[in-house]
Amino acid sequence: MIPSSMKAMVLKGHGGIDQLMYQDVPVPQPREGEVLVQVTATAKNNTDRKAREGLYPTKKGEMTSFQMGGKPTLTFPRIQGADIVGRIVAVGAGVSEQRIGERGLLDFNIYADNRTDINLTPDYYGHGADGGYAEYVALPSDQFHHIPNPDLADAELASMGMCSYQTAYHMLTSANIQAGERVLVTGASGGVGTALIQLCRIIGAIPYALSQKDKADPLLKLGAEAVLERTDMDSFVDRVKAETGGKPLDAVMDLVGGDMTDRFIDAMIFDMNARSTYPRLSIAGASGGNISEILWTRIYLYQVQIFGVSHGTREEAEQLMKWIRSGDLKPVLHGAFRLSELHRAEEYFMNRGSNYLGKIVIVPDAQWQEHGQPFAVEAD
Repeated sequence: MIPSSMKAMVLKGHGGIDQLMYQDVPVPQPREGEVLVQVTATAKNNTDRKAREGLYPTKKGEMTSFQMGGKPTLTFPRIQGADIVGRIVAVGAGVSEQRIGERGLLDFNIYADNRTDINLTPDYYGHGADGGYAEYVALPSDQFHHIPNPDLADAELASMGMCSYQTAYHMLTSANIQAGERVLVTGASGGVGTALIQLCRIIGAIPYALSQKDKADPLLKLGAEAVLERTDMDSFVDRVKAETGGKPLDAVMDLVGGDMTDRFIDAMIFDMNARSTYPRLSIAGASGGNISEILWTRIYLYQVQIFGVSHGTREEAEQLMKWIRSGDLKPVLHGAFRLSELHRAEEYFMNRGSNYLGKIVIVPDAQWQEHGQPFAVEAD
């Protein structure tokens, strides 16, 4: 029996976590081409916080969520949560009832059209439409991908959500990364960073991780060729040379920005005679600062190619789902919180300590015993 109301964490407006209200709301009805999913786990992403706080400016001094389609799509009230895992419990018109009972993972994008090779105006569930911080959610049937793998718990599958993995893959495809190339992954311990390390290995590239020293062992086990500590950037190029045998990095997947971006460029251009391709910089984050001071002469004289990346394409999502089903991609799950404790999860995420690696997932309270408790983050 599907109830008429459900528990959800509802975002009431831009601001702090006090804008997130745990309350009863109506259960959505699946429309034509949609499925109704009973949510079992939803991965938390930094974009939840940034959208809530209005930290996606496209002009200096602006405070807003991103709106590449020309108008804001984040309206209130809104249920956030993009990387949704659950089971289909009902279908809308045009969807086979045989899909009821399927476990799946959402391709989180709200696509502007049916093109499979490009996505020019990114938006996503949990931003432009309600997401998974609730007990039920209505989603497009063709974007809820069946992942039956019995060895993957629902919380683990949510940790492999497209918000991180598709962003990571699009960073690599945009820069045309090839087998054998040396790729620096910044912010390597987060969701996109750990996805990048795995994806580099799948396509045959060699990932070098930039992270804190205490994250080195798990990142090496995940596939990093070496881990470079981010606290001493004055010696960064010398340390890159030591790890690469004196060769420049072929490309950088930058999630940090700020003052560090110039250092990353240094590590690609110190010996242009040793290169066989242009230096490439893919940018999909700015955790170290939203403004970088870079001499444009360094960019055009060294022919540095810069790729801004936000989300990805239908084709890339399909490929990632295949790699999940085949077991080529592995979950990097840090732990789980109850949906009713989302405030605590947000605080934990912002103040995470040295033992943090991978993704946090949010599990509805009604699903906690089965899908959350085995991965619970203990209270401090």
